[in-house]
Amino acid sequence: MTKTPPTSLPPLPPTSPPALDIAGLETVYDALAAAIDAAGPARSELLLVKLALLNARALGDAALFQQQLQTALMDL
Repeated sequence: MTKTPPTSLPPLPPTSPPALDIAGLETVYDALAAAIDAAGPARSELLLVKLALLNARALGDAALFQQQLQTALMDL
């Protein structure tokens, strides 16, 4: 997976927990890239679905998850 850190992100809703700073996002990005590589091509999609569901549960807001999903689909 080629490392391309995010350049700009949409603002979070006012009720959101504190956002990660750039260093935190880079740490998360590195961990995600390593996990995708460890899962391998045949299982990386399953890994990402499981991660999305775990994070949606932790987020606790289906509408906010939908917003984030739409944001992630932009400019693919």
